This record gives sequence, structure tokens and C-alpha cells, in this order.
Amino acid sequence: MPPSGDRRVVVGVTGSLGSLAALHRAAAEARRTGGQLWAVLAWDPPPAEFTQHGYLPSVPLLEACRRAAGLELASALRTAFGNAGPGVPMDGLVSRGAPGRALVEIASREDDLLVVGTGHRGRLHRALFPSVARYCVAHAACPVLTVPPPSMLRELEAASRRNALRLPLDARELDGGRISEM
Repeated sequence: MPPSGDRRVVVGVTGSLGSLAALHRAAAEARRTGGQLWAVLAWDPPPAEFTQHGYLPSVPLLEACRRAAGLELASALRTAFGNAGPGVPMDGLVSRGAPGRALVEIASREDDLLVVGTGHRGRLHRALFPSVARYCVAHAACPVLTVPPPSMLRELEAASRRNALRLPLDARELDGGRISEM
């Protein structure tokens, strides 16, 4: 852990396009402020098994999940920055627990900056899955920077829905009409 005077920019990472956008923004904030980038992937354990001590997940299963989360974080960091890295000091952390709570606990100092991606979420998704960004904004002890997903993600999701419904798709729509015909 860095000395208490060092600025930390803590960012939630899932590997999604939205979280990669947040990761790039967090790296830019760390560069701008001379801070250290802390990339955090939080994971929840799988459902527990019933044992003689009650409901407990098995230790080998938890260890396998933690390793998988570490590999997922490493993959997201490689996708975001390649071999060059973010250009600032960085730590990668894997934290067991609900993502919002884990991020708020890690970004616990007033001089930290917590960066989270926001997603395009329909009513059903919002009802079933609580928003990590909203949790962080409501509970963090430090400033929270929310990063919207890239506009291309919205366009790809719309194209995917059209494809699933077997509706015609004009590829020029994917780039806001900026794709030129040859």
C-alpha cells in the first residue's frame, strides 16, 4: 500500500467495453494528478454448498474463482493497455465481495478518486441487478467519477437487437453514417 500522501485512482474493472473506457479515463486521471492507478476486479463467490458447518463454499472452489478473477483482470489490463502498460504506477487487485462494496472499501481515503463505468441498462436489468455506479456514488468517502460507455457500444447493442429480431441492418448505421461507400 502506498504512503497515505499518495493519490490513488481506484477503478472498477470487469473487462466489458464500458469498464475498459473507465480504465482508460482512470489512467488519464492518474497521469494528470501524479497518482497511482489501482485496477480492481471484485468477484462474488459461487453459491455455497451445505456442509456439516452450514452453508460454505469449498476452499478449492474459492481458490479457483480467485485465480479466474486474477486472470480476467490481467486480460482486461492487457486489452486496455497492451504490453506498454498505462504509463503510470499501477496495482491490480482482486477483491472478494459485491463490486460496489469492494470498490468503496478500497477507495476509503478522502483523497482517493473512484472511477466507475456506467452502462446502458433497461428497466428489467435495473430491477434485477443493482447499479454499482449508483452504490459507489451513494456510499463512497471520496469523489466518484462515472464514465459513460463508448457510443459505439450503444450502436453495437442496437445492431445486435436488430440482428436477433432478424430486422434489416445497414452497416453504415454502426458508425453514425460516417462509413463511406467505395
